[in-house]
Amino acid sequence: MNTVLLFASTFLVFTITLYLVKAVSIKNTADRIIAINAIGTKTVVLISFVSYFFEQRFFLDVALVYALINFLSTVYLSRIIITRQVKDGVKLD
Repeated sequence: MNTVLLFASTFLVFTITLYLVKAVSIKNTADRIIAINAIGTKTVVLISFVSYFFEQRFFLDVALVYALINFLSTVYLSRIIITRQVKDGVKLD
């Protein structure tokens, strides 16, 4: 079981790195927010794996708080982008 957990964690770190490269290299702000949200979601899964591996339940509390912060920051940043686009007169799709 530990081998599967190690492989899954390594894969998650690899995909987090790919999303980080995508978030830095892309020009569209909405796509950056989506990439950062995906990084946060994968980090929550990684924290859950750590919780299972070390058999510590308080890591799940940390993961839940991190997921809530990730969700709220995504909503807030999206609202800022929409507000700026409306203020600048850009047509929303």
